[in-house]
Formats: sequence, C-alpha cells, structure tokens
Amino acid sequence: MAGHSKWANIQHRKGRQDEKRGKIWTRVIREITVAARQAGGDPAMNPRLRLAIDKAKACNMPADRIKYNVEKASGTLEGLSYEEIRYEGYGIGGAAIIVDCMTDNRVRTVAEVRHAFSKYGGNMGTEGSVAFQFKHCGQFVFAPGTSEDKVMEVALEAGAEDVVSDDDGAVEVLCAPPDFERVKIALESSGLKPEVAEVTMRAENTVELTGEDAQRMQKLLDIIEDLDDTQAVFHNAVMNE
Repeated sequence: MAGHSKWANIQHRKGRQDEKRGKIWTRVIREITVAARQAGGDPAMNPRLRLAIDKAKACNMPADRIKYNVEKASGTLEGLSYEEIRYEGYGIGGAAIIVDCMTDNRVRTVAEVRHAFSKYGGNMGTEGSVAFQFKHCGQFVFAPGTSEDKVMEVALEAGAEDVVSDDDGAVEVLCAPPDFERVKIALESSGLKPEVAEVTMRAENTVELTGEDAQRMQKLLDIIEDLDDTQAVFHNAVMNE
C-alpha cells in the first residue's frame, strides 16, 4: 500500500524533540507515573509501563532515575497524583490537532491549552470534534532504503495490520495497540530497527500547508508542546516551509 511522504516531517519532529531533552524527560516521568499507578510497578505485568521505560531509555534517562520514578509511582514513595485529559481543536488551514495532557490541576491546564489555541490562530473544539480523523495504532517507521519485502514478511507474520510504502521510500508498519510489543519484538529480532516505534494517533488524511501558513502552524504546535502539562501533540498537517 502506498502512502504520503512523511520522512522529512519525522526527522524534523525528532530534531525538535532533541532540542527539548529536559522537557521530554518530564513527560516520560509522568507517563511512568500514570502507568505504574494504574497497573503496578512490575514491567513484566504492565505493558504500558514497559513502553514508558523503553521511551525513558531511548532518551538516555539513567537507570536509577527510572527505578526511582517507578517506585515513587507504585506507592513506595509519595508523589503527586496526575490525571489524563485529551483536548481537540483546529489549527491553521483547518488542520486537526489532538493534545494529550497529564495534570494535577485540570482548571489550569484547560485554560493554558485554550489560550494557546486562541492566541496563535487555532480554535479549541469539543470532545470528538477531530479525533475521528485519527487512528489509534502502533506505528513503526523505517528509513528509506529498508527492504519493504523483509519488513512486510516479518510484520504481517507477527500480526501487523498493514505495511505502507511512503512516497519518499520510508516503510511504515501499522498494528493494533495491543499487538505493539509483539510486532516490535519480531521486527527487532529480525534485525529491523525502526526510526520510530510508538503507539500513536495517526492521521487518516493530511492538510498541506506552505509558506506563512506552515510557519504559523509550527508556531502554534511549538507553543502547545511547550505547555507544562502537555504529554503529546498529534496533528494532520504536512508543513513545507
């Protein structure tokens, strides 16, 4: 199956994340906290916690800090209580945006997200206003030049739903969220290392933005991503500045 070009956008996103390493650590710690409190501190029995720990290792968080936060969240140590909230809205050119937050103060968070949307050219919507434009799935993206045949053989055997060949040569594997870990292990065991491996909200369609509109959209996304309570931002914009 053919798909849109997304390699440049993925590299762009990773570059921006690398610039915000401290912020990423904060988000990963929150994810570890919520995962451990929901289903315990044993990664062998808690898939969400395993994924959060993998994220922590990928961004070079020290093992002792990971252990400390798991213990803290499991009740061994005292800590804050976070709740998960999702906000939806529209950006420049009608592009759809989903904002996942973890917060200890819902009133503060909704005010900050709404302010970011309204000040930088977006519109905050109601629950469900844009979520239908995204698919909750496991996603693996391999760099251009990776053997699509090998990826397809391994991924489909492991239970993946689809393998997508993008316009720029990247190969993308999609699976149901519960199958994420099984597919990940199968791919890596076969020597296939993805550049991106995550459970995400994948846009079903895209909105192309260029020039000033692309710059305005990137500014809006940056502001939202920089909010203290933001965990993840998903959107369907393809920006060509």
